Amino acid sequence: MKEKIEIGVIGGSGLYEMEGLEVLEERTLDTPWGAPSDAFVIGRLEDRVVAFLARHGRGHRPLPSELNFRADRYGMKVLGVEWILSVSAVGSLKIEYAPTDILVPDQFYDRTRHRADTFFGNGLVGHVPFAEPTCPRLMEWMAQGAREAGAKVHFGGTYVCMEGPLFSTRAESNVYRSHGFDVIGMTNLQEAKLAREAEMSYATLALVTDYDCWHEEEEDVSGAAVMEVIHQNVRTAQRSIRNAVRLVPPGERSPYVGLLANSLFTDPALVPEATLEALRPIVGPYLPDDGD
Repeated sequence: MKEKIEIGVIGGSGLYEMEGLEVLEERTLDTPWGAPSDAFVIGRLEDRVVAFLARHGRGHRPLPSELNFRADRYGMKVLGVEWILSVSAVGSLKIEYAPTDILVPDQFYDRTRHRADTFFGNGLVGHVPFAEPTCPRLMEWMAQGAREAGAKVHFGGTYVCMEGPLFSTRAESNVYRSHGFDVIGMTNLQEAKLAREAEMSYATLALVTDYDCWHEEEEDVSGAAVMEVIHQNVRTAQRSIRNAVRLVPPGERSPYVGLLANSLFTDPALVPEATLEALRPIVGPYLPDDGD
């Protein structure tokens, strides 16, 4: 395929079925960290070539803690993606964020414990700025796309990323609320971290499905209730992503391209060859080629 794949979309497999998407091919990739969650579906949408990936694979098989975040992001990088548009389900921690609303978070808070969330290590140290974990420009395009789709959109806020797979205890939910956090989910933090390390822009549409378990007048969150609202949100998510894809200017480079130039701390001569080879699509421009 000669056309560049600048945009990647991560979400449920229902995104493959959006109106106006022409599927061109499915591409199965291998990575130094194993297989991604599924084959990448390459399609044409709004006259752009886009790479789609089902976060949990078709059929929703792995737990959030079992997702191969590094392989998924690495695959996007190898395909040439610079803008990652994410869609995910979240619980609301504030009364003003009702089920079927969408929040576009600009901050994350980490409550995970068992996940690989960096490309670095094995002889190569990288320290990448992450104070603002989502891309402001991409946030604007995604929020505008969701508004055009008819969604009630809240711009900015903190997404708490929990380990799962169980939902929160009531004590945990109330502590998160006392900190002023906005929504809670199980996947987006690692996606954002790895996208930043790979110099890709990342933003997410957090689709509210429930009030977690803090709301005394609402039933405690359950899988059945979440799935019911997710099914209601699928059409809105499809229209939102389609609109956002249209808003990303063709040829526009991610503002994070070049970020690693001042983020790699290891003497290049000391980086093991196996590490360099594995990370060449990410760090190649900043470390010597073979024979240099």
